[in-house]
Amino acid sequence: MRERALAVLRGRIERIEAHGETCSPRRVRLGHADADATLQGGLALGVMHEVFAQTGRQSAAATGFVAALAGRSAGRRPLVWIRQGFTEIESGAVSMSGLAELGLDPRLLVSVRAADVECALRTAADALVCDAVGAVVLEVWGETRQLDLTASRKLTLAAQASGVTALVLRMAAEPQSSTAETRWIVRAAHSPPPSSAWSAWGVPLFDAQLVRNRHGPVGRWIMEWKCDECLFAKPATYPQPVAAAPADRPHQAPAIRRRAS
Repeated sequence: MRERALAVLRGRIERIEAHGETCSPRRVRLGHADADATLQGGLALGVMHEVFAQTGRQSAAATGFVAALAGRSAGRRPLVWIRQGFTEIESGAVSMSGLAELGLDPRLLVSVRAADVECALRTAADALVCDAVGAVVLEVWGETRQLDLTASRKLTLAAQASGVTALVLRMAAEPQSSTAETRWIVRAAHSPPPSSAWSAWGVPLFDAQLVRNRHGPVGRWIMEWKCDECLFAKPATYPQPVAAAPADRPHQAPAIRRRAS
């Protein structure tokens, strides 16, 4: 019995490394037509995805992007968010009101603060084996040797076994070899002015670059997050305001010709 189980596990590892999984993963539509088409119907569930960002405002954009992916992946099931202890010093805490602004339910969030990378990896692996969880976000800051190909393979196997989606958020780090289904580099996109005077800011816009897709092409899009529908979409066209014509003269004012002196 034990030998049979080991043989099954070895076979699954070989299929992952050879990029030859026989069964197609379940997918959830993101809402952005071009991104969904590139991803062959949407974001794959029950696998691992990576999101990279630089520090500063890009880290805030990547956090919002991962939160949106997690919301699409988890549905109404709990979301486990695992962070290193010092991450809040670098980038601040995950805001419950911010999640609510994005359209997500803060009551479904389980936040875990890990002492170091090893503890964060163990916690993520434990959370991924629980099929009652909808998605697991593992946030890791900076370059780290612990999150290598072997560690990513363990996370991928745990996600495939339970069907829980793993989202690895990397801040201030360079992409390395991994078993991730997709890899994204996210930046903040320019948000147009609010449509209403009651809005404090514009709509969330992300410059999302898909740099790795194990089963298809890559691409880059400006993706708008619809907070009410909890879906991505192509940004709407916002016309620039035009000054009104003066009321005391015709709209087409005659041209004034000047003589060269």
